[in-house]
Amino acid sequence: MNQQAFKFDEFIEEKETSAKEAESVQEEEREAPELDVQKAVVEALASEKAEMDEKLRKSEAEIAEKNSVLSAKNTELEEKSAAIAAKDAEIESLKSALSAANARASELEIRLAAEQTKQFDMQERNPNALALLDRDVELPDRFPGETRDHVLEVIKEARDKAEAEGRVRRAQILESVLVANEPSGNLAKRRAELEKLFSDNANLVNGPVIAELERLGISHKHGEEYLMPAEIIKRTF
Repeated sequence: MNQQAFKFDEFIEEKETSAKEAESVQEEEREAPELDVQKAVVEALASEKAEMDEKLRKSEAEIAEKNSVLSAKNTELEEKSAAIAAKDAEIESLKSALSAANARASELEIRLAAEQTKQFDMQERNPNALALLDRDVELPDRFPGETRDHVLEVIKEARDKAEAEGRVRRAQILESVLVANEPSGNLAKRRAELEKLFSDNANLVNGPVIAELERLGISHKHGEEYLMPAEIIKRTF
């Protein structure tokens, strides 16, 4: 009896164990879909978080780039503003200089007008004060048609020398004389004719040349010495 009772108890225990195992399996089977769902939710959340992190990173990069561009634009704007300010200051300085120059010019114009009035008054009292070349009509012309041109050539040489030496006022005065007194051209014409005479005769003082020189009243000798063509031209013209 005892042995049978013992076996029956074991049977009951085994049956209870099997029932528990079956219940555990059923419980796991019920929990399995829930775990899959939770896992899927977690994965979806992780993927969504990764996407949001990527979007956030891109947004931060874009913001940083835009901030850099904005900073560069601000720097450029500041530089242009500084340049504009410098130009404005330069313009004001030029305006001030121009105003001073205009004032100086006005002052000089007033002084010039006063000086001109003074000169005109003096000219009215002395009409010959501006005479550039005077000539006494009673004085005979030793070399008709040449005297005026000789004087003008001398004045021209003096003008050129004054310019070379930096004597500005003298050069200007002599220039005004030359402008107001044109040469007749007789001197240059006669000099050219004499040069042609020598050129046509191979620069020799021969018989025909001497005859023509005597006709023109030009000496071909200095004392007993014969002059060279260049010397004759220089002594004459």
